[in-house]
Amino acid sequence: MSIRLPSMIHNAKHILKLHSVPARNHSDVPKGHMAVYVGEIQKKRFVVPISYLNHPSFLALLNKAEEESGFNHSMGGLTIPCREDTFINLTSQLHAS
Repeated sequence: MSIRLPSMIHNAKHILKLHSVPARNHSDVPKGHMAVYVGEIQKKRFVVPISYLNHPSFLALLNKAEEESGFNHSMGGLTIPCREDTFINLTSQLHAS
């Protein structure tokens, strides 16, 4: 199993850049954060620090998202197709570290 961390980070940053058009209202996303959509069927929006991109467990989640749905997201942002409680547990652990 190969891990393509540089390409995943590049792709995630590319998506964030594409969706940072000045005409859109991003006042609810503070500087240094990004919006992600989480859920298997119903998607819920979360705002997380971009520093999470440096954590191996968050990158593993992004890798799984890439494998399942690629980086073409209909929600207009980064979509992570996992259970909401799984995402909350992960981000709680990252926040505590």
